[in-house]
Amino acid sequence: MIKLTEGAIEALASGNGGNDAVLQLVSIRKIEGGNGPPRFRVMMSDGRHTMSSFMLCTQLNRLAQDNQLAPNCIVLLKRHVTNILKDDRRVVIILELEILKSAADVNCKIGNPMPYSDGHTKAPQQAPASAAPVSRPPLQAQIGNDPPSSASSLPPVNRAGGKDFGKKPVASGTPGGPAKVVPIASLNPYLSKWTIRVRVTNKSSIRTWSNSRGDGKLFSMEIVDETGEIRVTGFNQEVDKFFDLVEVGKVYYMSKGSLKVANKQYTSVKNDYEITLNGDTSIIPCEDNCDVPVIQCEFISIGDLEKKEKDSVVDVIGVCKSVDEVTRLTTKTNREVSKRTLNLMDTSGKMVNVTLWGEEAEKFDGSSQPVVAIKSAKLSDFGGVSLSVSFNSSMMINPDIPEAYKLRGWFDKEGHSMEGHSLTESRGSGGMANSNWKTLSDVKSEHLGHGEKADYFTCVGTIVYMRKESCLYQACPSQECNKKVVDQQNGMYRCEKCDKEFPNFKYRLILAANIADYSDNQWVTCFQESAEAILGQNAAYLGQLKDSNEAAFDEVFQQANFNTFVFRTRVKLETYNDESRIKATAMDVKPVDHKEYCKRLIMNIRKMATN
Repeated sequence: MIKLTEGAIEALASGNGGNDAVLQLVSIRKIEGGNGPPRFRVMMSDGRHTMSSFMLCTQLNRLAQDNQLAPNCIVLLKRHVTNILKDDRRVVIILELEILKSAADVNCKIGNPMPYSDGHTKAPQQAPASAAPVSRPPLQAQIGNDPPSSASSLPPVNRAGGKDFGKKPVASGTPGGPAKVVPIASLNPYLSKWTIRVRVTNKSSIRTWSNSRGDGKLFSMEIVDETGEIRVTGFNQEVDKFFDLVEVGKVYYMSKGSLKVANKQYTSVKNDYEITLNGDTSIIPCEDNCDVPVIQCEFISIGDLEKKEKDSVVDVIGVCKSVDEVTRLTTKTNREVSKRTLNLMDTSGKMVNVTLWGEEAEKFDGSSQPVVAIKSAKLSDFGGVSLSVSFNSSMMINPDIPEAYKLRGWFDKEGHSMEGHSLTESRGSGGMANSNWKTLSDVKSEHLGHGEKADYFTCVGTIVYMRKESCLYQACPSQECNKKVVDQQNGMYRCEKCDKEFPNFKYRLILAANIADYSDNQWVTCFQESAEAILGQNAAYLGQLKDSNEAAFDEVFQQANFNTFVFRTRVKLETYNDESRIKATAMDVKPVDHKEYCKRLIMNIRKMATN
């Protein structure tokens, strides 16, 4: 037995509640037009009245497209908001509903409902005093074999509107006077009067442009409330007006911006629309911010990152297992930028390298191994699997969310003692905890490098032999080019790649070294930085020695023999002249940190003892 909620249409039309109402869908119509997603207009009935001013939020479009919402089905309206259009008509945006009975199970209209006209209904004529009161039976329909239910178990009209966004008034001073707060999920380009209460989760720096049409500047931010998130962009005058006002993490009332279809090329925010600030926009700080969420994330396990496509945008959370020092890089445009790499680990036991840039890289402190949550990190296949934090990303340290507390408890109890498996080739400080440690015999027995992608591992190896005869070559002196040059025998050196001749060259190293541990040995190719770390001298000095003092040159190699290093190595099966062989390349060579090395050995001993 299904009983519709009497009076629900009147309550919804007046904006005085209506959540938890049981309604029957009378008709549903798809509205085409514009570049955005389609909208669905719905007529609902409470058994006495019908109203056609219902719209599905776009997140519920799938219910209509899958024909789950069809005429005669019975639904429970869980969450909604009533919007006022330019012509003062009211539209009820359905944010959340539950289908109680499908159309196939009902096959009839309940009651004899009449259209409810623009929020007004005729007052019933009073019965004569002598007339007996008319008893009106409840509106209900027998559906299937459901047993009758008592009236007390039926959902009543929620006059308070459930979690009513309209209860929070806009702060005084908002242009246009007081207005009801609406959720982000209800925003669309057809809505003119709206105010939202939101938390800023990310704010970009000010970016400038210059082209044939003139100069300009912009900034963007991401905001969130209980129902969703949306991107906001301000240009020129709005940059001057709002950039310094808005702070990440704070809550604001925002009203009167322009809504348009979101350009997914520039944002990963999960909303079909975006807001552009304009001259009428108002942004006012809100003190009552306790129930506005900090951020909305759909976290993916680090262990599942390998299943994602390159350039995917993902949300991840993990403990900062280790962190490298800040380094400075020079871009192709001769601009210096700061870079820092941290290693995240979660309950999957897997780890991934995350690259921070600019100010975030300089300010990050990973000494206390904090929980780090990143929204919209970009996935790369550089060095296996790695992540990068861009200007579209949001990063939080020790966020106040359940996932962070769960992760903190797991790490403090057992995660801190796990070695973990890194999905990323590490170019960092060579710490013992963030690498895929193998012996050289493990590399061969596990057939590393034989797959479609290269494999990366870390080992402690001792130099047993080096080929010094062809370890140096004369390279192009250009900063971005390391191609070998051809001696023209006239004092000039030609680079085929740059298609130029130079009066000088620079020395580069490419060293073939045989390394060994207790289990096996392996030939490894070491390029410039790795070779310099092994030999303890830079390429320019070695080139001078080779030209002027052969004995001193040989002594450098003798001194480097039988030294032990930590090698971060890439292995891949390569085919040359129809012959396939494993090529091992040293990506990073560091001295052994014996303190960290002993910690790892002790951890392995404890693990074997437990097993």
